[in-house]
Amino acid sequence: MIRKVFKKKPSEKGKLDAFLDKYKLPKSFFGINRRSVTRGVAVGLFWGFIPMPMQMLAVIATTPLLKFNVPIAISMVWLSNPFTMPPMYYMEYLTGNFILGQEGIHDIEMTVAWFKSNLGDIFIPLYVGTAFYSIVVTGMIYLLLNRLWVYSVKSEKEEKILHRKQREKNKHKHHKGKN
Repeated sequence: MIRKVFKKKPSEKGKLDAFLDKYKLPKSFFGINRRSVTRGVAVGLFWGFIPMPMQMLAVIATTPLLKFNVPIAISMVWLSNPFTMPPMYYMEYLTGNFILGQEGIHDIEMTVAWFKSNLGDIFIPLYVGTAFYSIVVTGMIYLLLNRLWVYSVKSEKEEKILHRKQREKNKHKHHKGKN
């Protein structure tokens, strides 16, 4: 099931190969298999949880270290966008305070001036929470996606076997009826 979402159509495969050849891009960065897709999701989420500029460049910088689907990783980075960043980073800040056993600041304002004046107080809890989400949550999502992919492949195979047996059974009934 999950695999079917990422399967390529034969006509699209030729266009992608031509694009990759034209720009001399490694095909492994566009692979559609369990490892490539799940790693792409994990790399994108890892960098997406970190409050920093140019997260997409961080994804690209990771490409020599791991083989993963780069477009998927870049799209996962965009889960942290101008609309989702404030609640994400606030959640990371609260989580960091919880992990550190601190109470934290309660009167938070969403202004640049407030952040400049309170950066020293929020920096460590924010990045402790960031580390938790980037490492632990991303790891859990990676493992979950792997399990879902394997389950999807197994259920797809079982479904094919069941259909094949059903066809053979119907074919056998049909032949008995003629005799």
